[in-house]
Amino acid sequence: MQPKRITTKERLQLRRQAMPEQDAGRRRVNFEEVNLGLPEKFALIEADRCLQCKDPRCMNGCPVGVNIPRFLELLAQGNLPEAARSLLGDNALPAITGRVCPQETQCECVCVRACKGEPVAVGHLERFVADWARQHPEAVPLHAVPPTGRRVAIVGSGPAGLTAAGELVRRGHDVTVYEALHRPGGVLVYGIPEFRLPKKIVDEEVERLCRSGVKIECNVVIGRTYTVPELQARFDGVFIANGAGLPMFMNIPGENLQGVYTANEYLTRVNLMAAFTAEADTPVLRPRRVAVVGGGNVAMDSARTARRMGAERAFIVYRRTKAEMPARVEELHHAEQEGIEFELLAAPLEILGTDRRWVSGLRCERMQLGEPDASGRRRPVPIPGSEFVIECDMVISALGTRANPLLTATCPDLKLDARGNIQVDEQGMTSVPGVFAGGDIVRGAATVILAMGDGKRAAQAIDRYFQARTEVVPATAAGQA
Repeated sequence: MQPKRITTKERLQLRRQAMPEQDAGRRRVNFEEVNLGLPEKFALIEADRCLQCKDPRCMNGCPVGVNIPRFLELLAQGNLPEAARSLLGDNALPAITGRVCPQETQCECVCVRACKGEPVAVGHLERFVADWARQHPEAVPLHAVPPTGRRVAIVGSGPAGLTAAGELVRRGHDVTVYEALHRPGGVLVYGIPEFRLPKKIVDEEVERLCRSGVKIECNVVIGRTYTVPELQARFDGVFIANGAGLPMFMNIPGENLQGVYTANEYLTRVNLMAAFTAEADTPVLRPRRVAVVGGGNVAMDSARTARRMGAERAFIVYRRTKAEMPARVEELHHAEQEGIEFELLAAPLEILGTDRRWVSGLRCERMQLGEPDASGRRRPVPIPGSEFVIECDMVISALGTRANPLLTATCPDLKLDARGNIQVDEQGMTSVPGVFAGGDIVRGAATVILAMGDGKRAAQAIDRYFQARTEVVPATAAGQA
């Protein structure tokens, strides 16, 4: 029996279905996931809101090119197996992007449905279908692909590396991913808190890739354990996706006091090394009052994590207004619900300390917005005589990250830009033939979905690179690097 077809007029009358959330009062003292996922009934209603446009702008807004109308139409029909196969065919990590991708500035912001009401909740539906697929692996079977004899080394198991690995294995190539840390996932496991992206989700997505043939070796630091030239000698192609994990500092007095963290260190200890448990090998301080400097998602993650670690008050210190904050609207909303306080139009001048060199406060000055700067946002300008102090016993710097030179220093033939990022051509190839790069090591600190887009394009380029070579010379039987 065919499902009843809904008219455009009826679609336009449907309201966007709200995502159920864990109560704010309860969740700010636990690390359980905040968003609870759409029930099937409401997911089907939401999918019916899609107008199935002849010119689907949403696809152009998706960095990994998901055929959004197709999987939404299948979902609206109740055909979950086909919807899952469609989504997984386009996106290697849909359960992850359905949770952390900023759809509101990408696919949803160009959704035609938004001309009359709110856009289709693409991210919520992506999460729903991906979670259904995780729970019903038999509905999306893995298909064996004839091996090509080509071997590819991937540096980094973050979103770019995992996406490239999935795409390359699907084309029959032999793929080995090298991860510097003891657990695969990259920023997905060390940078994003459990309450936004449960580690179980990442583990299951990684496990699916491993079942498809991807091999992952942890505790391997490229630049120390092996160099890029050594990988070139053993593999037919190399994809560098080691991210930009070197923290940026405030460069103000007092930054070396006890109780000062970079967001990288703080979140890695909590997320990857279980610092929230009493038995943690690498514990973190549990402050009464914490000040987080920055306005992006990482700053929100840090402040919300500190609250869950027992802080009575957590402040976001940002030198512009809320309108200029780069954090997702949802993250700002959740932070406010959880009692995070915002000191806007404020810039840090000095971290104050006690006689025993422990943090006691953050001296700031008030700002006002002037003319736009290179980023297009109005430049913050200090207001003379406006200094004030935020009393706190911990300060977290969440100002962003930059490229770590550990890998590139061992491969001088790789051309870098002024910031130390690897330069690539339009195909994602570096200045070294057969060596490709993508993600944050190329573009600087960005979003998970942009890194995944780089990984997908690089995999396609690597496949074309292999096909263009007239002589097939598989990597030597020297085998494993």
